[in-house]
Amino acid sequence: MHEVKPTVPLLALSFFAADVQAGVGPFLGIFLQAHGWTPDRIGSVLTIGGIVGMLVTAPAGALVDASTYRRMIVALASGLSIVAALIIWIWQGFWPVTLSQIATAIGGAAMGPALVGITLGMVGRQNFDRQFGRNQVANHAGNIAAALLSGWLGATLGMPWIFGMSAGFGVACIVTAFWIPGRSVHPHFARGLARHDDDDASDIRAKGFSVLWRNRPLLVLAIALACFNLGNSAMLPLYSLAAASAHVADPSQVTAANIVISQVVMLAAAAYASRLTRRWGFWWILFVTLATLPLRAMTAAWMPPLWGLLPVQVFDGIGAGLQSVAVPSLIVHLLHGTGRVNLGQGAVQGVQAGGACLSPLLGG
Repeated sequence: MHEVKPTVPLLALSFFAADVQAGVGPFLGIFLQAHGWTPDRIGSVLTIGGIVGMLVTAPAGALVDASTYRRMIVALASGLSIVAALIIWIWQGFWPVTLSQIATAIGGAAMGPALVGITLGMVGRQNFDRQFGRNQVANHAGNIAAALLSGWLGATLGMPWIFGMSAGFGVACIVTAFWIPGRSVHPHFARGLARHDDDDASDIRAKGFSVLWRNRPLLVLAIALACFNLGNSAMLPLYSLAAASAHVADPSQVTAANIVISQVVMLAAAAYASRLTRRWGFWWILFVTLATLPLRAMTAAWMPPLWGLLPVQVFDGIGAGLQSVAVPSLIVHLLHGTGRVNLGQGAVQGVQAGGACLSPLLGG
């Protein structure tokens, strides 16, 4: 009997982790609106979750660097997503929903650096971009599956069942995380401590936290992504709310269609992201992703929800799909040899979250 390659459970984990990282997303706004919540109240709850996510991503990355129990970190993050989904299913008061968003934010913040660390420790720096590209294809496929299931469940059984599905994805994450053989993840490669894939880094010490703010390209990257998320993050929830308010179609199906369109494009973009970055370089690819934001915003502003659904989400898919591979790969490149790769991943995600958490507040 042939032993399963470690990358197989890694891809399975990436598939199910999609729902843990994103939570129920725009479906939450539709669900809360149906329970009498106003857009500004919904925006406030999402902002609280975003602030928590912003604050915990860098510490989560530092924990992934310091720990050799990265699969356990994934399991704990998944457990938080299960608890969050069950809370929303049972209670729709302001504080229970807020607590659920805090749990979702912490789980999502830990999941991102943990998946980067596991991948880097499994394949090394030289092959990281290729494998992480495959991971992201699986991740976007998981988002597509979750969105289709959510649309079907919301239309046939009711919106609360979407949260049950989210809890199921969290359970699957825990199972697939421990399916990965522990010995397949090299502890020094996983944090970018070894300078070369065949080095023994047992006597090398990680650099101090100051390596983050002394790295000017890393700072430029973080600021640019924060501005991108400030304009981008609230667009899909608000677009879905506009469709729901106009009563032009079933809200859960419109929201699912929004997600599926963007995720299909993201999947295609992620599949080619590694190849494109190797040909054109990281910065040109990132420039293309940033340019999609004003195009998406103008389309959303000038076209009614159903007519603008396709172009708005295509632009989102191109930008987010390329970023999902290019940004983690660039951070690995910039912090290679410091032993702080996952801290850098968390810090950049935290700055991104700063823009993302202000976006629904201003939009609402």
